[in-house]
Amino acid sequence: MAARKIIWSNLAKVKLYDTLNYFAERNKSKTYSEKLYKRINKELRLLIKQPDFGIKTEIENVRGLIVGDYILFYEVNKDFIIVHTLWDCRQNIENLKIK
Repeated sequence: MAARKIIWSNLAKVKLYDTLNYFAERNKSKTYSEKLYKRINKELRLLIKQPDFGIKTEIENVRGLIVGDYILFYEVNKDFIIVHTLWDCRQNIENLKIK
């Protein structure tokens, strides 16, 4: 069986870009953004071997992978791991939209 491929939804791509861009501008350096990006990708690669690693959510088939102050909400099917969104846990939970 071939390894699952990780797919980022448009929302997840925007959230990732906004997060990395925020820290690059705030810190006047891309160093932290690069470290955060590498850490997120490292954690995601773990899901290829252990897709049920994340915490179950109330949404069927959606799990959350905690990466520092963030949660990556993802869904697994036989061919893909779909990242629905990146959530900063320091934000107001009422604004969370996963899908």
